[in-house]
Amino acid sequence: MNELSTIAASLGTLLKERKQTVAVAESSAGGLISAALLAVPGASAYFLGGGVIYTQAARRTLLRVPDERVTGIRSSTEAYALLKARTIRELLGTTWGLAETGASGPTGNRYGDAAGHACFAVAGPVERSLTLETRHADREENMWAFARAALELLETSLRRSG
Repeated sequence: MNELSTIAASLGTLLKERKQTVAVAESSAGGLISAALLAVPGASAYFLGGGVIYTQAARRTLLRVPDERVTGIRSSTEAYALLKARTIRELLGTTWGLAETGASGPTGNRYGDAAGHACFAVAGPVERSLTLETRHADREENMWAFARAALELLETSLRRSG
């Protein structure tokens, strides 16, 4: 986790200096985003919680997002990642919401996205989203790449916000 720990430590410093907080709604990263943020000593000052929202049941129950609210929004898209980021931020009352959704592999998802496809979003003082295509089928390699991309998106957003 060394590479993620370095990014997360930088994020932790920025968040603590600004007295800001973050919540995470991840999917295909499988908890690695939250784990990286929590591996930093003092994480309780900025990390309020998160979840692995891997299924529709998790979205309905943990994020409290009913099916009607996602009509016309497909999973594994920037729009869906932004919905998750906004929702987790609102539910936990944080400064920032960070979300990831994708297909870690070894095959693509049922929506036609190839393995290595992921979308990320940050909601807070600034909102940003992006898509990553690793073009790899290795599940674990993609999970680490997704976590890194999410943390980098949060760091870039923090630096742009203030």
